[in-house]
Amino acid sequence: MLLDERIWLLFKRHWPQTLTYWSVFFSFGLCIAFLGPTILDLRCQTQSTLQQITWVFVSQQFFLLVGSSVGGLFKKTLKSSLLALFFCTLIISLVFAVIPLCHHVILLSIAMALAGKAMGVIDTIANLQLVKLYQKDSAIFLQALHFFTGLGALVSPLVADPFLAEDSCVLGANLTTNSSSPRDLQHLRSTLAGHGAALHNISHFRLYTEGVVVTRVSYAFWIMALINLPVPAAVLALMSHERLLPCSRSSPRLLDADSNRSPAGDTDQGSAHVFVCLCDNFTEMKVQSVSVTVSPGHGSVFSCCNPAKLRDRPATFFIIHALGGAILFITDGIIGSYAGFVYTYAVSPPLLMGHKMAGCLDSIFWAAITVGRLASMYLSYRYTAPKLLTVSLVGVILVQCLLLIFYTSSVFLFFGTCVLGLCISSVFPSVLAFTEDILEYRGCATTVLVTSASTGEMLLQLLVGSVIHSQGSYSFLLCGTVASFIGFCLFLLLLYIQNIHRSQHTDLSQCTDMKEKPKTGDS
Repeated sequence: MLLDERIWLLFKRHWPQTLTYWSVFFSFGLCIAFLGPTILDLRCQTQSTLQQITWVFVSQQFFLLVGSSVGGLFKKTLKSSLLALFFCTLIISLVFAVIPLCHHVILLSIAMALAGKAMGVIDTIANLQLVKLYQKDSAIFLQALHFFTGLGALVSPLVADPFLAEDSCVLGANLTTNSSSPRDLQHLRSTLAGHGAALHNISHFRLYTEGVVVTRVSYAFWIMALINLPVPAAVLALMSHERLLPCSRSSPRLLDADSNRSPAGDTDQGSAHVFVCLCDNFTEMKVQSVSVTVSPGHGSVFSCCNPAKLRDRPATFFIIHALGGAILFITDGIIGSYAGFVYTYAVSPPLLMGHKMAGCLDSIFWAAITVGRLASMYLSYRYTAPKLLTVSLVGVILVQCLLLIFYTSSVFLFFGTCVLGLCISSVFPSVLAFTEDILEYRGCATTVLVTSASTGEMLLQLLVGSVIHSQGSYSFLLCGTVASFIGFCLFLLLLYIQNIHRSQHTDLSQCTDMKEKPKTGDS
């Protein structure tokens, strides 16, 4: 059977789960991208200063990291995973709905903390479940999963844009004097779009905190709440399909046959026989023996430190976790810092690009990432993860070096932004699939990698922002180039370690076979 036919059969077998996880990541993308464009209107709504309103960025990012760390706790059963996804996607809709009612920055920060934690749990569980479903064939479906993140991130600003204030949304005491021009407000909005990471050089803008609030951004959040509502409904439908709801007439299917098995066969997994009583038309009772595969796999980051699970693991097992996490720490940090500061770089010397034109760079970058992930679905089918990662990481380095060379060219900045987004788009899904494959779907790779990526996206933005503030805008490109080289070196080290790890595993398997052969002969 051809590979594409086998993958198509796998998809047809698991299409309800797969489409649901993809829709959940659309919800994730919808929530992650709305804050930047709407931040000034939210400042008006809460009548807070720029310094105060940027704490909502910190709140969202920090609790996204917390959610990613603890998300694996809900992985123990399919029911707990789907329940967590249902409540998290519902929380996102509720947060969208209540944001217009948050008239104090503290209340808004609490709402964003709830949304951030829900996003982190979604990030971990959806990746875990797709890897669990498809295992060695998961790369294609992970690329599609992260494509839906980009799709949601593109939809969110488009919904918000018609409702954003074109002028100051808090009028002064005389109700006629505006604190800043529309051009200044557009500059502020683009500067703050990078998760509020760049606050320097904007203190001279005069923005009222007292006066009459004139903003229509509430409608944007209510529309996004409605757009997101089908997602928890889809999760609920999947739970009904899997007979996991109390109202289901039949007992829940603990696991579908082979739903948690690798297409290449299960390794190092135990089987437990569970006797389940099934009621037939409420009268006839039958007892069936159901074989359930029990995987020693993932939990939260903290449960990964369980000594019982770590005993007798080779050193390469831990190094692979660390290297995979470090690569995503770097690459997701590059994505976050580039999206956060490319506008600041473009409007600063030597480019001095117009505010409106520079504001397009962030949208072009995310659009390129989305298109790149769509293309990577096919590329993941055609090429192995190491080959795809090699081309992607080398492409990132080349683009960053060329941006350094042509740092005075506005045209090349647009071209480089587009190519950088295309190259870096496939790194996260490919590293996740590759690392899980090396570890044979044991250990805590997905949880560790998702948490590392969230940490890198948050910390590298702060680091790059402080360097730009102290050393100037050119250091923005220099930081990206250095990080790209570090990421590629870590990937080469990962390739070397995985060869050692697999050779050790092969030697161990051969020793085990040699020990078992005499026993078989004696019997």
